[in-house]
Amino acid sequence: MSHLFLRTLREDPAGAEVASHKLLIRAGYIRPQAAGIFAWLPLGLRVKAKIERVVREEMAAAGAQEVHFPALMPREAYEATGRWEEYGDLLFRLQDRKGGDYLLAPTHEEAFTLLVKDLYSSYKDLPLTIYQIQDKYRDEARPRAGLLRGREFTMKDAYSFDVNDAGLEASYQAQRDAYERIFQRLGLEYVIVQADAGAMGGSRSEEFLHPTPVGEDSFVRSAGGYAANVEAFTTVVPEAGPIDGLPEPVVFDSPDTPTIETLVAHVNANLEGEFTAAHTLKNVVLALTHLDGTRELVVVGLPGDRDVDGKRVEVAFAPAEVEPATAEDFAKNPLLVKGYIGPWSPEGLVLGEESATGIRYVLDPRVVDGTSWITGANIDQKHVHSLVAGRDFTADAFVEVATVREGDPAPDGSGPVSIARGMEIGHVFQLGRKYAEALGLKVLDENGKLVTVTMGSYGIGVTRILAIIAELNNDDRGLIWPASVAPFDVHVVATGRDAAAFELAEQLSADLETAGLDVVYDDRPKVSPGVKFGDAELVGVPRIVIVGRGAADGQIELWDRRTGERETVAVADAVARLTAR
Repeated sequence: MSHLFLRTLREDPAGAEVASHKLLIRAGYIRPQAAGIFAWLPLGLRVKAKIERVVREEMAAAGAQEVHFPALMPREAYEATGRWEEYGDLLFRLQDRKGGDYLLAPTHEEAFTLLVKDLYSSYKDLPLTIYQIQDKYRDEARPRAGLLRGREFTMKDAYSFDVNDAGLEASYQAQRDAYERIFQRLGLEYVIVQADAGAMGGSRSEEFLHPTPVGEDSFVRSAGGYAANVEAFTTVVPEAGPIDGLPEPVVFDSPDTPTIETLVAHVNANLEGEFTAAHTLKNVVLALTHLDGTRELVVVGLPGDRDVDGKRVEVAFAPAEVEPATAEDFAKNPLLVKGYIGPWSPEGLVLGEESATGIRYVLDPRVVDGTSWITGANIDQKHVHSLVAGRDFTADAFVEVATVREGDPAPDGSGPVSIARGMEIGHVFQLGRKYAEALGLKVLDENGKLVTVTMGSYGIGVTRILAIIAELNNDDRGLIWPASVAPFDVHVVATGRDAAAFELAEQLSADLETAGLDVVYDDRPKVSPGVKFGDAELVGVPRIVIVGRGAADGQIELWDRRTGERETVAVADAVARLTAR
């Protein structure tokens, strides 16, 4: 350690919120360079390499071969697939000295597709699965939590190429199984959930989520085995009801009731019956900015006891960017009466429109034909009751944007769902032919006919996994790495001023290395035992050997950082004891 490039910190770094962020910096594994960007120091690289080794071993076992692409990629391929625009502000874009457009790759589907197109032309070349472990770049608006959400990160991305859908199913399952083995070897709890494919596209998408309170994703699961990301959850749609014989809509005065809460209080005080927010139809105005820069307003109708979920609404209207309508938007659309918006008006619909406001109107799937609602009458200080879906108003489309709640029924009938937080550690996609079609990847089949190759994509966040392992394995004194990924197998600490202790510690370190263990030896001569022990606890090697006062008698102390247990043993037995574990 007198030569190791390492400086530990006693205080938490400013701005660090989660344990992994604090401890990885304090213990000298990483150093911040800018928001969401880190330098990797020797200890950090050793842990990262061990995680990558597990990934490489399981990729090889699944039949995948390793390649490596540059991070700097030209615009043309991403433009051909539409992702130059779809990724929006997430892309780091740049130009070379000749004005050519480039990007720092957030992912490499295009590069893999073009490489296979360049080299392969026959069904005999397939199936093929290739992968890389490479740094990725995404211009996160709010990078946070250290390595858990950065702007530069290391990912393993694999891609399968098959001549037909049956082959894709087999390749997909092989990668899915490999992921389970990887996470099991790394000691990570995981839940496999249905997910939205987002900008990746494709027909099937599953995420491996690690349940953790600091997770950025919400997911739902039922006791019957259903699991899905909140964005991918689908509503169980009620059956439509009869319309004949239902009361006609009635407009009523509702002064100072621009919110659901004030509306419910008013109707309970002035109308017969008992009403809740679930009887009301909330209408939320959103502004969509499309890829071509055009701005469109859309009104979303949903039961008043639900809110619009930010992530679900992003998925529903992707690739457009979504934000609440502004005061300027309302000013430009006088038919939008803020606080009193609805899909119907006593004055009738706008000519040629499905909505009384003249703006595209979409509905939550729960608003089925035959349901009766209390909602805005599009007149200031007035609402309407007995407004019936399918008779008095219809939708341009149905969208899944409402919040998901504990107890909502799972769409597969497996019971009510509970909601938990999780962190994505892996994602597998059946891409199908989206990228192959866009980039012209075809091969000759058995009959000599050109067919489009079908693809799968499989990603694992290597640096994110490292941070999650650190998040799970620490105490108030520092990190406690699992043996499988610890930077060293043993941390030898020489204490005191007696030269015999240092000589014995050096010899023991050499013997342990000879026995096949990776050893870090704290040989610093003028550092107090307290500082050495503090550094050993902070760095987090799970097994510590203390060579101190008992050295003259051939005695050392073994300290198990995981259990806290310490025991004195003869130095002659130390190597056998440490290699036996």
